[in-house]
Amino acid sequence: MVQGDFGTSIRTRRPVLEDLRIFFPATLELALTALLFATALGIPLGVASAVWKDKPIDHFVRVIAVTGISTPAFWLGLLVILLFYGNLGWLPSGGRIDPSLEMPARVTGFPMIDSLLAGDLQAFGSALKHILLPAFTLGFVHLGVVARQVRAAMLEELQQDYIRTAKANGLSRFKIVFTEALPNAMIPSITVLGLALGDLLYGAVLTETVFAWPGMGAYVVNSIQALDFPAVMGFTVVVSLAYVLINLAVDLIYMAVDPRIREVS
Repeated sequence: MVQGDFGTSIRTRRPVLEDLRIFFPATLELALTALLFATALGIPLGVASAVWKDKPIDHFVRVIAVTGISTPAFWLGLLVILLFYGNLGWLPSGGRIDPSLEMPARVTGFPMIDSLLAGDLQAFGSALKHILLPAFTLGFVHLGVVARQVRAAMLEELQQDYIRTAKANGLSRFKIVFTEALPNAMIPSITVLGLALGDLLYGAVLTETVFAWPGMGAYVVNSIQALDFPAVMGFTVVVSLAYVLINLAVDLIYMAVDPRIREVS
């Protein structure tokens, strides 16, 4: 295991490490896109909820957060497929790219990036459409987590003495919120975002199965059904290692974001 030898897959007859190398980019692309969705919406919603505490926007954000945390990913995935593919026909139901198109030459393993590098806008558009529904499904749960964390951190920061001093000095509300309170509120939120990425890597199992997304999640589900123990153990080790490395990266980011931690270290 230390040498990267996880044995040979009983199902595919290939080395497990080679299988994981093939399927890992798809899972990583989906996890990063889902995290981008959760972050891009969760942070503004959390800030708005804290700034207008107990106002209608605050109640709306709390409903969204609780709904996201409480909704099973596989159930939400089936609903969005039924709506956007079955009823409206706007988006595809699964896969990474349209079957009529050729997958762009593998450079990064991410079809959207590889298609841009190849100058194939049609493949890029297809890859973007295919990732929207699974990324939304996977990211919706963490959207609630991010929004709640940012709201709690912002409420704490907005009550600090330096915020009252900033108000007394005549700083605008925009500057107080976005240049003073938000950077400090993001320090504890970084932990949530880092852990969310780790959760997304192994939490993609059900989402990938629902959307026929050819990543590690679908690979390990098929391996479980075939009692392919080397593949299951290899997946577990790789995801666990990724989780540890993400936590290490979060600690290093803390040092870069907060000078006080750098001085203590």
